[in-house]
Amino acid sequence: MGIGVNTDLPRNEQIKAPKVRVVDENGKMIGVMPTRKALELAREKGLDLVLVAPNENPPVARIMDYGKYKYQLTKKQKENKKKPVQMKQMKFRLKIDEHDYQTKVKHIRRFLEDGHKVRVVVMFIGREMMFAEKGKEILERVIKDTEDLATVESPPKMEGRDMWMVLKPKNS
Repeated sequence: MGIGVNTDLPRNEQIKAPKVRVVDENGKMIGVMPTRKALELAREKGLDLVLVAPNENPPVARIMDYGKYKYQLTKKQKENKKKPVQMKQMKFRLKIDEHDYQTKVKHIRRFLEDGHKVRVVVMFIGREMMFAEKGKEILERVIKDTEDLATVESPPKMEGRDMWMVLKPKNS
C-alpha cells in the first residue's frame, strides 16, 4: 500500500488531531476535513481511518482496512526474511576441457541470476601447485565471462591447495 513499516499507527478514535487531510482507499486525495467527519466517512465505507503521516500539517489520514493492511505488512516482512543469500560453489581443475568450462560458467551465471553469491575454486592436485598462474588465468576468465552479471567480492586468493574467489550479483 505504499505506507511505511510502522504497524502501530493511530486509527479511528485514537486520532487526536482536530483536522486531517484525508486520502481514500484508492489513494485519491479527498481533502482537509474535521477528524469526526473523516471518521464517519470511513465508517460508512466499513473501513478504518488510519493516521499515516502524523507529523504533517494537517496530519494525513488514510481510509483503509487496517486489519488487511497489517496482514499484508506481516506477510511481506515474513517473505523478506525467507530469502537469505546462499553461497554456491563451483570447482574447477587446471586441466578442464572447454565444454566443461562452458557448462560450469553457465551454472555460475544461473546462480548469479538467482541472486546467490558464488565461490569459484580452482583445485590443484599433486604437482599442479607449480602452475598457480594457470589457476589464476582460469579465475580471471570466469570473471570476464560473468562480468555482465557479477562483481568480484573477494579477489582470487591461494588457500592451501585451492585458489578461490567470490562473485556476487551486480544488483545486490
